[in-house]
This record gives sequence, C-alpha cells and structure tokens, in this order.
Amino acid sequence: MTKELFDEALWERTWREDPNTAVKKMKRSGVDPTRAFDEKAAVFNEQSFNEEGKRRSRRIMNWIEGQGVNFEGASILDIGAASGVFSIPFAERGAHVTSVEPNEPLAQLFKENAKKLNGPGSTELVTDAFEDIDIEARGWKQAFDLVFVSMCPVVSDWASVEKVLSCAKGFCYISTMAGGRENSLLGEVWPLVSDRPYGSTHLEFGYLQHLLYLKGYSYESLVSRELKTTIQTREEALKELMNWLRMADTLDADRKRDIIAEHLARRYPDDRVVAHEGGRFGKVLVRLGDQRMFSRE
Repeated sequence: MTKELFDEALWERTWREDPNTAVKKMKRSGVDPTRAFDEKAAVFNEQSFNEEGKRRSRRIMNWIEGQGVNFEGASILDIGAASGVFSIPFAERGAHVTSVEPNEPLAQLFKENAKKLNGPGSTELVTDAFEDIDIEARGWKQAFDLVFVSMCPVVSDWASVEKVLSCAKGFCYISTMAGGRENSLLGEVWPLVSDRPYGSTHLEFGYLQHLLYLKGYSYESLVSRELKTTIQTREEALKELMNWLRMADTLDADRKRDIIAEHLARRYPDDRVVAHEGGRFGKVLVRLGDQRMFSRE
C-alpha cells in the first residue's frame, strides 16, 4: 500500500484512465464540455453577477489575496472565464486579464459585461479552447503572474494540469469538485427514478492535490462546502435534471422524463422552481515563484 501511495506514475495513470471524471461523464452522456452552457448561459450570468454571486467571487479573490497575491498591475490568465465572473472583478482591482472562453453564448455575455468594466485594469477575450492553444506559439510560457482555473473541465488529468502550470510564473489557482454535487431538486426526484442510493463521489481534487504533493510543489489548499440558491421555470429545471441524470448514468434516464415532469408540475404549480445546489469544493493555490509560506509581516 505504501508503495502505491507514493507512486507518481500510478496516480497519473489512474487519473487518466478513471472513467468517472467529470469530463468523461459529460462526454458519455452526450455533452460536449465546450457547449455545456449553451442553453443556460444567461441564467449562469445572472447568478454570477447578482449580489450572492458577487459575494462568492469576492470570498475566493480575498482568499487568494490573503496568500500574498496582489491583483493590482498583475497579468492574469483566466481559463474558462465564462461571462467574466472573475475576469471583470480582477480587472476592477487593477489586473490585466487574458480570458479564455470558447463557449459562444458565454463569450458574447463576456463582451457585454466587459463594456461595463469600471476599474483600472483590462480584459482580452480569447475564444479558442485552451486544449487547442499552442502555449509556446502564443508566448504564454511562464508569462502570467497568476493563472486562474475555476471549476473548468480543462483540468481533466495530470497532463492538462502541467499545461496550465506552464503558463504561470508566480501563482496558479485551480478549483474542482471535491465530492459529488448536491442538488435539492435532484434529491426530490432521485427516489422516483432510481432504486439505488445516490452516492457521493470523490472527483479530480483528490488526484490533483496528491500529485502536487508527490511532485514537490509548494501550495495552499482549502476544501469547503458551498451552496447557492437557483430559481428556474419547470422547463428549465426539467432540462437540468435530465442532464444530471444522464451524467449519473441513470438507466433509461430519458424514459423517466414524464415522471419528473409530473412531479415538477405537482410540486411547483406556479412555475417557480427554487433549488439549492453546490457541494464540497477543493481549491489549491500553487506557488511557482517564492515558495515560502506567506507572511504579512
């Protein structure tokens, strides 16, 4: 057991071959990761920039600042920038942000949000998928003070992590799920469509953190449980639930559509579906420059 625990190659291979990583589950359910937000981009954008969403962003940014990262004048690569949920506030604090977002609806919302930027920094949008970008050709090798990857499927194995890290000269922040997603609405319908318990899963964060340790990186890590409130129509909730069930490998998920639709109609006659979703989230801030513990002294 001790030998396996400290075997880098084994951990890399296990992560690479794990059939239950987020990206593999999305692809298995017929979802292209770069198109996953096509239908919910507007809702995601509203949730990201309402007061609750802004508070979530500030908490993460304040945690990063608390580890000695200074945003003012910093060059930041935001991979999976979505509609600018972090790129915009980074720029408002004085950073110059290169934002990678290949999803077309989110990229359009990003452009609209960037027009309202009120701060000394700047943003530049890149719509290529990060997986397809030649780091050397772009001049991104060790080019950024901070590389920021928040809940983005680009982190899918150790090779993808190495590509992300190669762009940073100071810090690299990566966050992923640290367990199964929680969703109160899914909890309601799961007993109606499955006879097996909805078990929690331990996703990429375990691989990420252990490999960073084995490979000698200096980093801070944090695991927390976070929830947010969403409000949808019954039709929007139905689409979301069907996607979740397909990703959970529920047998004959599509055949359960009528059961779920009937439940939503009975439970939410006013067409206002309120749910709480989230789970455990893991965050790491890797130190690539000064690798000593930060002190405010």
